[in-house]
Amino acid sequence: MSSVLHQPLTLPCGAVLPNRLSKAAMTEGLATPDGLPTPELNRLYGIWSDGGAGMLLSGNIQIDKDHLERPGNVVVDAEPDAEMASALASWAKEATRNGNHFWAQISHGGRQTQKVVNPHPKAPSAVKLGLPGGQFGEPEPLTQDEIADLVRRFGVCAAACKAAGFTGVQVHAAHGYLLSSFLSPRANQRDDEYGGSLENRARALLETVASVRAAVGPEFPVSVKINSADFQKGGFDFEDSLQVVQWLEEASVDLIEISGGTYEQPKLLGMEGSEESEPQKIKESTRAREAYFVDFAKAMQEKVNVPLMVTGGFRRRDVMEQVVEESSADVIGLGRPLCVMTDGPKQLLDGLDELPRYENELSLLPGWLSFLNAINTIRTIATFGVQYWYYAQIDEIGVAGKPDPEMSVFAATKRLMALQKKLLAGRSS
Repeated sequence: MSSVLHQPLTLPCGAVLPNRLSKAAMTEGLATPDGLPTPELNRLYGIWSDGGAGMLLSGNIQIDKDHLERPGNVVVDAEPDAEMASALASWAKEATRNGNHFWAQISHGGRQTQKVVNPHPKAPSAVKLGLPGGQFGEPEPLTQDEIADLVRRFGVCAAACKAAGFTGVQVHAAHGYLLSSFLSPRANQRDDEYGGSLENRARALLETVASVRAAVGPEFPVSVKINSADFQKGGFDFEDSLQVVQWLEEASVDLIEISGGTYEQPKLLGMEGSEESEPQKIKESTRAREAYFVDFAKAMQEKVNVPLMVTGGFRRRDVMEQVVEESSADVIGLGRPLCVMTDGPKQLLDGLDELPRYENELSLLPGWLSFLNAINTIRTIATFGVQYWYYAQIDEIGVAGKPDPEMSVFAATKRLMALQKKLLAGRSS
């Protein structure tokens, strides 16, 4: 069976993706406490490489060991030594063994770094994350010299990944992490050249893209993941995003991934956050009920001539085909289903109608306690509990070579908490 999903995609830099399906970036937590890739990470990505996607995106590869999205992130914050270079090369070799692309998602946790990792993470401004539970500390504003050093580190990391055999890089500027928070007028309250106007708030991102492009050269794919909107009152909105995407096109970006939300408003998970979601000025289609951000991508296609990738909610093959056929998006990102059905892309290309919706059957709380979800703190814990189930499946694939879909949400949460404790205990100063 052949469909539009089988078609290759030639990027502006000349690289060719073999089909239109991508394994989306998902946090793995499988590195050593000090951020070194492991055999478990190799096993996981080898299995995903065999799964049929034209591209795999790594989870967060951090440019600062003190600003992790979670313990177990890979960290490349300096020129790699021999051990790190070898580990990165082994990872890239396994992740490309089926002839697919493998891109490094490069990131900095910013104020969404957990307090147990860093009680005072660096951020654009001293604006604490508005979540209950006390998991995140008081951030400290970055100096201009520190910003310049972080921009440099993004380039160092990109060059290291290219040398190791990765076939592209993605700058993570979505979901409330550091570069995303620079874009947000809620999180970024600076009064210097990195704050205030949208042009100033986008400066850190555009300088980072320039640093990465200089490090990898013109023929190597450079992507950016950006929010369509933060969906928060006074936050980064769709009109802002449209303008930044046009600047990214001018900066020679080869692919832009459209997502949305932050920890405070986790739209990517199809859930509401700690406040009412801010509506955006965009006409929604029925496809948006499944593919959360497809209509934002459709509107962006009218403004830019750069390939777009959409991640979030896709399950039905006919919807994916329609989105690509109508040029609403050029690449379809698949995440959660591949935590269990690792060959989901191959099955879709072979004619599978729909990927499983595991989340419909998952809950941290038994039905008779579901009323507790009305409490903000409980709802937040329950939201992350379901996410931990997917994290635990990723961990199981890396460790055992296959998922364990019978695992309960409670057991998965317990497992992830124990793993985090072990990783934190093993971190060097």
